[in-house]
Amino acid sequence: MAFTQQDEKWMRLALEQAQAALSKGEFPVGCVITDGEEVVASGSRIASRGGSFNELDHAEIVALRDLSEKRIDRPEKGNLCIYSTLEPCLMCFGAILIAGIRRIVYAFEDAMGGGTACGLDMTGPLYRQPEPEITAGVLREESLSLMRRFFSNPENRYLKDTLFERYTLGCS
Repeated sequence: MAFTQQDEKWMRLALEQAQAALSKGEFPVGCVITDGEEVVASGSRIASRGGSFNELDHAEIVALRDLSEKRIDRPEKGNLCIYSTLEPCLMCFGAILIAGIRRIVYAFEDAMGGGTACGLDMTGPLYRQPEPEITAGVLREESLSLMRRFFSNPENRYLKDTLFERYTLGCS
């Protein structure tokens, strides 16, 4: 599906979250959740620096946690859209679907762990009613640039020497 100026607007805010993560030495992934009119939750990747990496605190999970903690008067879940600077992994994709968010927009594809192409026909009804709308490639180059900056810093060890790093550095 083609993306809109509105998608670019929200993705720029997700990119700000990713930049904030990168500034702290974290893996540069940012995420915002909108109701179409405003950002209702946000998050960035945490616990990806140092020697012990936490694989639970992905930007999407942080944003979903933010949504659940601060939205008392929540809009209809089906009206929410999640914007992530990296394609959600299988864990995040499942959590997004369980949360009832049916529109997912991302910037850069995750060649190693992207979950949005998983066939939902083999899952239970919790994950596939209705089928999510997925829009890829919104401000891809900006997200790719942040990833390259992350991998070019020798102090960053997260996902070093992996398919994802090789793919990212090989992208044009």
